[in-house]
Amino acid sequence: MRVVLAGGGTAGHIEPALALADALVQADRGTHVTCLGTRRGLETRLVPLRGYELSLIPAVPLPRSVTPSLLTVPGRLAGAVHAVGAILDRARADVLVGFGGYVATPAYLAAKRHKVPIVVHEANPFPGIANRLGARLTPYVFTGHPDTKMRNAQYLGLPIRREIAELDRFALGDKARAHFGLRPDLPVLLVFGGSQGARSLNLALAGAVGAIRTAGVQVLHVTGPRNAAEAEPPAGAVPYVAVPYVDRMDLAYAAADFALCRAGAMTCAELTAVGLPAAFVPLPIGNGEQRLNALPIVQRGGGLLVEDDELTPEWIMGSLLPVLTNIDQVAAMSEAAAALGRRDADRWLARAVIDIVAAEAATREPAQPGSVPEQAWGRDRPAGAPAPGSLFTPSAGRQFPAGGQPASGGQHPPATGRHRQSR
Repeated sequence: MRVVLAGGGTAGHIEPALALADALVQADRGTHVTCLGTRRGLETRLVPLRGYELSLIPAVPLPRSVTPSLLTVPGRLAGAVHAVGAILDRARADVLVGFGGYVATPAYLAAKRHKVPIVVHEANPFPGIANRLGARLTPYVFTGHPDTKMRNAQYLGLPIRREIAELDRFALGDKARAHFGLRPDLPVLLVFGGSQGARSLNLALAGAVGAIRTAGVQVLHVTGPRNAAEAEPPAGAVPYVAVPYVDRMDLAYAAADFALCRAGAMTCAELTAVGLPAAFVPLPIGNGEQRLNALPIVQRGGGLLVEDDELTPEWIMGSLLPVLTNIDQVAAMSEAAAALGRRDADRWLARAVIDIVAAEAATREPAQPGSVPEQAWGRDRPAGAPAPGSLFTPSAGRQFPAGGQPASGGQHPPATGRHRQSR
């Protein structure tokens, strides 16, 4: 099977695409994946690191206001559509899977023109313009948030990396703490604000870190590469570890008992998958989608919510610190977060894509009874996968088993929240 993925620009678009790529290759070793991207996106670093082919196209960002540059969009978009079409032809693509972002709009248009089946995955509660367009061009639409409203949409969850989905925080905890220079016997607060950090989180933490450490709570602070100079770890018996960036978030999650972080879709998906409770600080710009990402977790008891302008050292000391030092409360919040996690969204989406390709091929080229589905799924179909054709049929539409939703995705470990004073 030959798959082209369109999910460039930000990590929120790229990481789900790469998680799907890994799941597709795991299901069928013969799968060939081509990722679309632009020179300005993070995909130029992330995609090659994961070992996948990257094909670059011209970036066509849409101006946020009416300016003369708006007049150049149609011509630039036509050029990008032509470039994607050439890639689809060269790759002999069986399917295009889009995750939104700059590259998705020309990808959807080119796939429609070249009669390549389109699959859309939208991570956020409010779909972006690219995925709203894509949803009008295909019946195969999936979402990472249960309340996303899109044409033909089915809630599936957000694909995340296997090293996160399969993380056992108990088993890896001591190793992870040693990796960062943390003690094994005291609780850990993980503070991070995405790949570039978050200045408001850093400033609030700076005013409260003394009280946090006095209470016997360690801090693992991912400052962001631009803010590394602002955090100078003070000496003390209770460690405060500041790092500009973390490549191994699985180790950071394993080291932690609680997080203070933004509420991006990927962050929320990963934290619930590993059962790590958090105080979510939604990004104060945009359309409020980060608050909606965190709200189901908070409502079910898996986290706290504080607005960016209300995050102060006083809030950390008065509202967060009492939670951090309450072992039973942290454990209960961890279980609540884990109950919302979907560890196998990558595999569910991979199964759907494989089945879509088989169904589309069957409508174009009639085959011997039973031959197309078995060839499409391959011998490496994951254990417990639905029978070929059970997810999608050309005439009956798309239905997941068991009431229209995938299973929650694997077994969660018991009570994943913990303080380690007893170690």
